[in-house]
Amino acid sequence: MPHNRQKKIAIINDFTGFGRCSITVSLPIISALKIHCCPLPTSIFSNHTGYHSFYYTDFTQHMDAYIEEWAKLNLEFNGILSGFLGSHEQISIVKKFFERFKSPATIIVIDPVMGDDGALYPTYSTKLAKQMTELVCYADILTPNLTEACILTNTPYHSDMSKQELTQICETLSQMGPQKIVISGLERGDNLENFVYEAGKDPIRILEHKVGPCRAGTGDVFSSIIAADAVNGVSFTDSVHHASSFIAKALRRTTELNLPEQDGICFEDFLKEI
Repeated sequence: MPHNRQKKIAIINDFTGFGRCSITVSLPIISALKIHCCPLPTSIFSNHTGYHSFYYTDFTQHMDAYIEEWAKLNLEFNGILSGFLGSHEQISIVKKFFERFKSPATIIVIDPVMGDDGALYPTYSTKLAKQMTELVCYADILTPNLTEACILTNTPYHSDMSKQELTQICETLSQMGPQKIVISGLERGDNLENFVYEAGKDPIRILEHKVGPCRAGTGDVFSSIIAADAVNGVSFTDSVHHASSFIAKALRRTTELNLPEQDGICFEDFLKEI
């Protein structure tokens, strides 16, 4: 089909109008990496939940009809990136999407967006968090933060996990399906660590100097680069280095501008260099 002559990644995530996260992050980054980005919204936010108030609407009732139109076009995807889900009903919708559009050449990346700092996000239910494990078996690559990795493996959360503890978590996750896992954004004093696990290899710890406070949307920047690099044939370790260094550069610029923490990172300044 003519539609399928260019590389494409389907993005299953929320649309947030302000705050630099989710689809509004993935679109420019994946496009800058020369891949056609095709969004499937799960929820609509005026601004993300890190602000004192926000407007939110669930897109669940519209997703099946939306997906059906893509099926009519016989679209094929080189990659699928799944992020924030707005309701537990969306688990079955996303599973059907994977089964319908995944080919042997399709790379599925799951960013199990559920919480941070040991707690679930305000719009996330315990039921939905437990059901997220049903999607993990479809993933080729999994990109949780530490909170999400602990939730998925029923591991008690504490922020100073050792290499042995992180390896055990990744081995448990890998047994569910994904052969490549990165636990992102681990705070190590003045540095941020990404713990990189590939089945059959020794884990690797990639450190970048921490610049300023943690900011919204960095996980979306990270997973978007990981997904695009995977489709472009970049090795997993090189991809994590790529994402980590790009985010560190954007964080330095964001700190220089003294932007509010909720406003995310000003990655736009560096898209030409990505």
